[in-house]
Amino acid sequence: MIPLIDIKRQHQALKGEMERAVGEVLDQGQFILGKNLEAFEKEMAEYCGTRYGIGVNSGTDAIFLSLQALGVGEGDEVITSPYTFFATVEAIVHTGARPVLADIETRHFNLDPEQVERAITPRTKAILPVHLFGRPADMKALASLAQRYGLRLVEDACQAIGAEIEGKPVGSWGDAGCFSFYPTKNLGGMGDGGMITTSDPQLHERIRLLRTHGAYRKYHHSRFGFNSRLDEIQAAILRIKLKHLPKWNGRRRMLARRYREAFHGLPLQLPAEDSQITPVYHLFVVRTPHSASLKKWLASHGIGCEIYYPMPLHHQKAWKDRFPVPSLPRAEAVAGTTLALPVYPELSDGEQEIIIEKVIRFFKEGKGL
Repeated sequence: MIPLIDIKRQHQALKGEMERAVGEVLDQGQFILGKNLEAFEKEMAEYCGTRYGIGVNSGTDAIFLSLQALGVGEGDEVITSPYTFFATVEAIVHTGARPVLADIETRHFNLDPEQVERAITPRTKAILPVHLFGRPADMKALASLAQRYGLRLVEDACQAIGAEIEGKPVGSWGDAGCFSFYPTKNLGGMGDGGMITTSDPQLHERIRLLRTHGAYRKYHHSRFGFNSRLDEIQAAILRIKLKHLPKWNGRRRMLARRYREAFHGLPLQLPAEDSQITPVYHLFVVRTPHSASLKKWLASHGIGCEIYYPMPLHHQKAWKDRFPVPSLPRAEAVAGTTLALPVYPELSDGEQEIIIEKVIRFFKEGKGL
């Protein structure tokens, strides 16, 4: 069996180092807001090219707290993508604001800046692009829009840590960048975790207050906040993994290049390439109207794969129960036709050759078409 994602292999290679780090945390006895988190926040900020990092409970909380700290709330609108994980709009809704969906570009499935501009109204407070599958959105165009219309810009970079646009890391383009350390992410912990990056000192302070009950010192609270902190054990583990992340992301890019070369000429839409973009391939996603048949074929040969995403957000029951359903033909056309293939760094060359052979055979022999 070749799984879509195999985090066990990565952990086996680092097991001794991680066990020592966790043991040190246990010996020290400080599990919340300790020295590992402080160090990891600085290391993440440096990695992302920002002044500050703030560790929080999850990527979802990273988005929510960033919007909260920017003053997004009742009566406001936040423009985002219909083709992403549900947490993106969930975070907007919990601020009291209304999510507004703009359609995507079909080359790379990220927000189309032209569609974003059409969606701007007097109530728009922020734009929330998603760097989907590890490929950055068009941040130059979106940052220009935000500046022109006086909007805040928050990056959902939960799938894209380490990705760059013209050498500038994601997480440093907007007012805030939001990251997830869910175990299957490129930088994954052993539980939930998240990080917010920013270079705005006032925003940094507001988020730090919000994540710890609005307390500016023990038992002194200047606002009503939340309990959203990245714990010491997770921070200790993530510090170890962060040192390996550039190598891991490089391996992902190499595997993606091999897929691209092998699948040239097949009736597959491959991930878009751009000389100014450095993606990190959280997922290697191909598009075909035969995605369900291809998934079944690969599964029958012990190859893990998954359709990302089978349904756009505005077709979800939770959305339809609360908001009008817009017409977003590109997202609707893409949904259900995209299939993720294994691309994790520990995937062996031999395993990838098996995957490539099975995909080629599927199309050459018309299996299940």
